[in-house]
Amino acid sequence: MVTVLSEIALALYIVGLILAIRTVYNDEPRQAGEWCNWILIIGLAVHSFAITYRYILTGNIPITSMHESSSFFAWSVMVIYFYIYYRFRFLVLGLFILPMVSILMLSSLILPSEIRPISPILRSYWLAFHTLFAFIGYASFTVAAGTGLMYLIQERHLKSKRPSWICTKLPSVQILDEINYKLIALGFPLHTLAIITGALWAEASLGSYWRWDPKEVWSLITWLIYALILHLRIVRGYRGRKAATLSIIGFLAVLFTYYGVNLLLKSYHLFQ
Repeated sequence: MVTVLSEIALALYIVGLILAIRTVYNDEPRQAGEWCNWILIIGLAVHSFAITYRYILTGNIPITSMHESSSFFAWSVMVIYFYIYYRFRFLVLGLFILPMVSILMLSSLILPSEIRPISPILRSYWLAFHTLFAFIGYASFTVAAGTGLMYLIQERHLKSKRPSWICTKLPSVQILDEINYKLIALGFPLHTLAIITGALWAEASLGSYWRWDPKEVWSLITWLIYALILHLRIVRGYRGRKAATLSIIGFLAVLFTYYGVNLLLKSYHLFQ
């Protein structure tokens, strides 16, 4: 049943993406955008029910396998997407965020979904705190990268004599820069708390706060990148194009921390 619910959620996200493209491209009335919005809300509701049902089946937060965590990552991104959508009301954001959500959901459905007993180290109250902080932080960085890409496209549009159709639909560079900063300012403390709770969990389970595990190292690298972004913005006044580019670089570090370490490197953080 969880797989069916996830498939329905993915289908609704894809339909929402198609409607968003059609609405933005054809400059259809606001009512069409509201229909798109409701499709995505229903998709998120179905997705939330799938995660809840998986929790009931397993007895723990469904984030202990690549199948579960990919789905939870996608869910977190959608939560942040709606947070930004309802604050700034521009549907075009979905054109940059929904493809990533769809890829995450598709990878979740492709990966093995059978329920297995979790390892003893995961049977801890730290699991919920650590993973919630990590994935909501990752989601904030994901949407920030989307707004950073939008900024770069819009900036190029302002300098071009032949702008593409999408550029006329994008918000101003000032608004995009503001959203980019707010998302990073939201994600950074959450990522910090994820590292802290992870260290406390490691000390309680393994007797050491830090073991220089690849996941720990790349989490630290990601933290340093976003700390640098905030430092350069607050202290040095880095805004606009530089900030947008750095947010995309930071997101690449997030992807490697999540996928690269799990698929390419040996780590005690690997899902078993």
